[in-house]
Amino acid sequence: MKAAKSVRLDKLLANLGYGSRREIQGLARAGAIRLDGAEVADAGERIALDPHLPTRLTIHDAPVDPLPGLCLMLHKPLGVTCSHKEAGPLVYGLLPERWRRRDPPLSTVGRLDKETSGLLLLTDDGALLHRIIAPKAKVAKRYRVTLDRPLNGTEGATFASGTLMLEGEERPLLPVQLEVEDPTHCAVTLTEGRYHQVRRMFAAIGNHVVALHRDRVGGLDLPTDLPAGGYRVMNEADVAAIFAGG
Repeated sequence: MKAAKSVRLDKLLANLGYGSRREIQGLARAGAIRLDGAEVADAGERIALDPHLPTRLTIHDAPVDPLPGLCLMLHKPLGVTCSHKEAGPLVYGLLPERWRRRDPPLSTVGRLDKETSGLLLLTDDGALLHRIIAPKAKVAKRYRVTLDRPLNGTEGATFASGTLMLEGEERPLLPVQLEVEDPTHCAVTLTEGRYHQVRRMFAAIGNHVVALHRDRVGGLDLPTDLPAGGYRVMNEADVAAIFAGG
């Protein structure tokens, strides 16, 4: 059986955002760090990175944060930007302040624009991020759409044709599935992620999107009990659902 990888405790906790290595050593000397209930006197010791470590290691009696390989689902509210640097409220501001110092850093898996709400994934696992967004993966995203004007009945065939061109582009969109809910409400499921794609699709056929909300990525649904601005750590089943289709 392959031995678990080990790492210096001060390096691990510094990479999780708990402070500098010197500050971590200070926490250890103060008796704030415990492993399996016993105080860790020297934060320079090496510990095994086993999956159960966050339940065994505590700082000030609180379980340590999730280890690298973290994946989150977040219910993005309106008015929040998927960026580290832009002005105004940012999605990273919805997370614990310490998590913004993690190394490797958390990144959004794709983006939702400021005026779009719904399911947003974040991870520090670069391989997983690229696996989800890779065109060959064909991970579908479903959006709930509120329109300014009633549908006329031809939109479904137009979107499904694979021939719709967006302004300023040189190749048509891949087929998009449309589900009509009522004259001004529908759902669209697409596998591409072009800039403002859903809004531009409806603009191309003479309509205007009033509200946009993403409720599914692959086979993963936004939980009905996850409020806007809330987030949840994903488990293996959640990640597998992304690639299970919808």
